[in-house]
Amino acid sequence: MKILQICHKPPYPPSDGGTIAMNNVTQGLLQAGHEVKVLAIETPKHRIVPGKITPEYMSSVRFESVFVDTSISFTAALKTIFNRRSYQVSRFYSKNFAKKLADILKKENFDIIQLESLFTTPYISVIRQYSKAKIVLRTHNIEHQIWQRVAKNERNLFKKWAIKYLSHQMQRFECGLESQIDAFASISEPDYNFFSEYYKNVPGMILPFGVDLDEYPENEEYMPSENPELFHVGSMNWRPNVEGIEYFLDDVWPLIHEQFPNVTFTVAGYSIPDSISSRNDENVIIAGEVPSANDFIISKDIMVVPLLSGSGIRIKIIEGMALGMTIITTSIGAEGLAVEDGKNILIANTPEEFVAAVAKCVHTPDICKIIGENARNFVALNHNNEVITSVLINFYNQLLH
Repeated sequence: MKILQICHKPPYPPSDGGTIAMNNVTQGLLQAGHEVKVLAIETPKHRIVPGKITPEYMSSVRFESVFVDTSISFTAALKTIFNRRSYQVSRFYSKNFAKKLADILKKENFDIIQLESLFTTPYISVIRQYSKAKIVLRTHNIEHQIWQRVAKNERNLFKKWAIKYLSHQMQRFECGLESQIDAFASISEPDYNFFSEYYKNVPGMILPFGVDLDEYPENEEYMPSENPELFHVGSMNWRPNVEGIEYFLDDVWPLIHEQFPNVTFTVAGYSIPDSISSRNDENVIIAGEVPSANDFIISKDIMVVPLLSGSGIRIKIIEGMALGMTIITTSIGAEGLAVEDGKNILIANTPEEFVAAVAKCVHTPDICKIIGENARNFVALNHNNEVITSVLINFYNQLLH
């Protein structure tokens, strides 16, 4: 099978949830003996760093990219009011990228063209013009739902209105793609159920995030210390992560620090904004970008993912579970994962519940060890990349025949 994977940001090196999810599918397909070419949109927010992409990756996927200026433009946003397009999506369209895509399709025939996320769909018309390949939309999230939740939590009235309007634009666009695609693959069961309502006449599947457990060594000696190190690691150029950490530092951390004055909280990730890095909260450490997320995770005790908005699934939660860590998150953070509170994860939706979860970890660290073991077993059972890739290949074969 010959597959063209079109990505809304460079998937290599895999450094955040989205890039890891894209690259894991690429590697799974390659290991199964299929041919994959990767074409990516490079943006101001996601640049290709010279020397970061290995020659092996470049040759294995014949990687190409085109820079697209996705910077926000007030004039361009106004135009979308009258042409009923989604401004957030239209920012990813570029004539240069369309030309590069057309040139590739004129030279090569593909069986499947896999569109990674809603933001690559503006190029469907180019694909239809030059290719007979089946177009499969991989929905990483319910994109408009993220913005609806962000709007709900926004306190500035003007920003609240603007975000709600953008989410409405995106919802109309996102839910109206049925006639343009041949199939869809959603990252979680809730997302699949949602899109099935709007894409009734096209086949779909659940394509979870898969991991290779060999890349996530088990920490058999894991046991939170008497004064555990709490931490969060994630891309801070994603609005829900910033919103969640600001909420945690404003509303939750003071309560935890008051009850457990020796407990620390470390925030790691790239593009940490001034609203977080300039703070001076006691026992809070802003680590910034770390060389290895896995090494950082296993050096700490308890992962905190205080999400108030978002959609799809949280890749870093699955990675933390694969490493056998205890994770405290919200119901939204655990959304899309068939986890069980108290068995393989801890759920907290209020500041008081976060304090209670931390107290459980401090007073009964042996429970954390059990939760961590259960978490790793959960990932082995539900997120094995080899098994998931096999299901995807079967789906594609059915689609083609």
